[in-house]
Amino acid sequence: MTARPDQLSVIAPTGVPEIRPGDDLAAALLGALGSDDLVDGDVLVVTSKVVSKAEGRVEDGDREAWIDAETDRLVARRGPTRIVRNRLGLTMAAAGVDASNVEQGSVVLLPLDPDASARALRAAVAERRGVNIGVVVTDTAGRTWREGQTDIAIGAAGLTVLESFTGRVDAHGNELAVTAPAVADEIASAVELAQGKLGARPCAVLRGRADLVLAPGDDGPGARALIRADGADLFGYGAREAVVQAVAARPEGRAAFGSPVDAAELVAALGRAGIPARAATAVDVRTSTERRAAADIVAFAHGWDRVETSDLDTDLRFRPVTP
Repeated sequence: MTARPDQLSVIAPTGVPEIRPGDDLAAALLGALGSDDLVDGDVLVVTSKVVSKAEGRVEDGDREAWIDAETDRLVARRGPTRIVRNRLGLTMAAAGVDASNVEQGSVVLLPLDPDASARALRAAVAERRGVNIGVVVTDTAGRTWREGQTDIAIGAAGLTVLESFTGRVDAHGNELAVTAPAVADEIASAVELAQGKLGARPCAVLRGRADLVLAPGDDGPGARALIRADGADLFGYGAREAVVQAVAARPEGRAAFGSPVDAAELVAALGRAGIPARAATAVDVRTSTERRAAADIVAFAHGWDRVETSDLDTDLRFRPVTP
């Protein structure tokens, strides 16, 4: 398998046996790859399912119960479908719990630490083949605003997972401000085309981006670096769930709304909700009870709380919530 500097090559071999708990995953993958199918600078891409199977993450029992166990926070629900933020910080359907390609009555959970799994595979390949490669562990996820699913990187080792183009200049002289390709995810998707969903090819090798592979001994930040912190995402809840959380106003529901906005932004948000604000943080209490309740809801969603005042005060006053 060869690649020009301007060309990628992907090979997804057949012949990987059914992986069971305790199996030597590196041996199984290397056995399916030819002796010349891995060279320095290649990227070995492996599905999380075979990693999980080798690590004994196959469990019996009710799938819904295991989704509960793997869930950190519900993001959105539509009928039986749950989108959650799971214990790894990934936001995905069913917390990544999978009941396909496994015996009936069993489910496969995501690896406990996909980045650690990738590091172990990288080290095993270096020891047994003497080559320096990057490793990506993948799983399938949907995308907001887009139909269909694609593979993403949930674990990585020895690889630049996020390129930064900040400060570079394009061909027209425009400086790039926030362009940051998630190259680990792009590799996962490119390789999926060769693997196929029903091809029984759980691994593949991508060649042509040796510039992304790190030096021996440097495993990099892993795929965890691609996960936004809770509250940093603009879409921490689904549309319906955001309304419910703001109305409920439970302290544990705040994190996904992010940091408090400044006073001017709060006033603007109150205005968009039809609630007059006479000062930076005050709302006239002579508005209706419903308007006052609505002001509390808007304030909560923007990181502010009402300040207790005397019965004689003519304003509802708010202050930002401190972390």
